[in-house]
Amino acid sequence: MWYTQFMTTRKNEFSTDEYYHIYNRGNTKQPIFLDDDDRKRFVKLLYLCNSSKSMNFRDDIVKQKIDAFEFNRGTPLVSIGAWVLMPNHFHILLSPRGTLGENVSLFINKLSTAYSMYFNKKHERTGKLFEGTFKSVPSLENSQLKYNFSYIHLNPIKLIDSKWKGEGLRDAEKSLSFLGEYKWSSYQDYIGKKRVEAKIIDRKYFPDYFENTKAFNEEIFEWLKFKNI
Repeated sequence: MWYTQFMTTRKNEFSTDEYYHIYNRGNTKQPIFLDDDDRKRFVKLLYLCNSSKSMNFRDDIVKQKIDAFEFNRGTPLVSIGAWVLMPNHFHILLSPRGTLGENVSLFINKLSTAYSMYFNKKHERTGKLFEGTFKSVPSLENSQLKYNFSYIHLNPIKLIDSKWKGEGLRDAEKSLSFLGEYKWSSYQDYIGKKRVEAKIIDRKYFPDYFENTKAFNEEIFEWLKFKNI
């Protein structure tokens, strides 16, 4: 992958005027999502943990009998431009909000801790769920940032065509259709599907690369033609 030279674990050196591709995977590459309930919880936490407020899911959501996306979380810690969940890892494209670059670490640590506690309790396990400190890649150029939108949203294709990055797609139309139905990413929010999960992303803090749904799909389709993206 062409950006691996920038890969690093983070120690509060984030800048509020930059964009970062954040990712982490399960410890020893183990799955971190075993069913749709796991994925639903993580998606809700993507929204809830993006806040300087403390939050307890049981007390603030379950006992109050509200939808997670109705919770008044206040000012977000980061702006999220894209995200995707895969069986044993996740990707998030974000930028710090306010004046504190360390908001990125605060957000990801809140998210990872809350989800790990949920996952371990539900599946009756102990120990680390994630593989060490999350990783990040700064988008140093405009072209790299634009590429990350496509890279993140294209990840699910591996679930139906595991060799496409090396050998090319077997069926581009089928792949696009699959992406459109895959609800565990922000792809549906970019193609105009109305859903509450759209509250996770904050597009106004990112360059407007895609004027409309057609422009977004054209960009995705172009990347589908390439190998080794």
